Amino acid sequence: MTSIPNRKLTVGVIFGSRSVEHDVSIVTAQQIMRALDPAKYEVIPIYITRSGTWLTSPAFSDLKTFQIEKIEELIGVRETLIAPAPAQHGMITPPLAGYLARNALKRLDVVFPAVHGSHGEDGTLQGLLELADIPYVGCGVLASALANNKAMTKTVLRAHGIPVLDGMLIRRAEWQSQRAAVLERLEGLGYPLFIKPNTLGSSIGVSRPADAKAAAAALDVAFGLDRAVIVEKALEGAIEVNCALLGNAQVRASLLEQPISFEEFLTYEEKYLHGGAAKGMKGAERKIPAPLPEALTEQIRHLAIRAFEAIEGGGTARIDFLVKDDQPYVNEINTMPGSLAFYLWQAEGMTPAQVVDELIRLALERYREKARTIYDYKTGLVAHAALGGLKGSKKF
Repeated sequence: MTSIPNRKLTVGVIFGSRSVEHDVSIVTAQQIMRALDPAKYEVIPIYITRSGTWLTSPAFSDLKTFQIEKIEELIGVRETLIAPAPAQHGMITPPLAGYLARNALKRLDVVFPAVHGSHGEDGTLQGLLELADIPYVGCGVLASALANNKAMTKTVLRAHGIPVLDGMLIRRAEWQSQRAAVLERLEGLGYPLFIKPNTLGSSIGVSRPADAKAAAAALDVAFGLDRAVIVEKALEGAIEVNCALLGNAQVRASLLEQPISFEEFLTYEEKYLHGGAAKGMKGAERKIPAPLPEALTEQIRHLAIRAFEAIEGGGTARIDFLVKDDQPYVNEINTMPGSLAFYLWQAEGMTPAQVVDELIRLALERYREKARTIYDYKTGLVAHAALGGLKGSKKF
């Protein structure tokens, strides 16, 4: 087991960004920063504005700061960037220094990527951190990108024999040019349907149309949010059951929860606004443990671990299932930060502080494993090409 170094670690928490889930990300980041023990960690908030500007300030640890309209004009707010180079291994503040000005390097020991959805949860931010050679919490580039893409998740899980619901992927160009043909295909699935943006979360843009007219309106909304949309036959009478995971090579499954929805599906409002926005998903109604037979509970926990392994997950994820007639189907895989199920681990006896400690330990463990890989492989190819061997090379 890899332990956390016996010193105070510098932890960057990156949140916000160009995403329709921007506000959810702000709340998630506050929950993470509140859970990080100041005796163990120096916390560096890194906020990416809706237009993509990277900023840092101690004021970003206060949720009230984000009620201010021109946040970048606050005293103490500075523009920053993470350099995509291992030599820096951290933040450069400000990224560009003018005449007689200086910039400073702040080394980061580990990063919490708390950007939900686009430009964060989809593997893009993880890719930057890989280039910068900075340890980070949660799944890597591949697993994050796969889980963020609902259609690709189904493809991978189906290949591993893990049950998923059938779905139809429709692309924006197809909808724009063949609306009637698309609606005819939907009739073949049978209403009611679920229509979801393929790469978004938080129930944003999700609709449950009961006829073709409602489906057309739902598709118009969804295609404003994503270039591809997934359509599924609604599994009427099903319940939702979720399972959180922690681990790298050895994965631990949490107790199961059954979220309670008062609508036809769990909406954004029920997830985040019921019981106060600061609580996030914790404010939603739920049954823990989910009232299921023991054998079915263990089957779902086992499927959750298999799904996590199928996408080559690491660190943490939350797997969402639909269950009908004792048959579970994987609905979605939520990687960091959509996977921060503090409330599920609290039911297991872990405090939020203990959860973030474990997530950091797992991040450092995976980083040390990565360090065992050789990336520098020198050959005589360049010298050979320089001496006139370029045309004869099979590669060219």
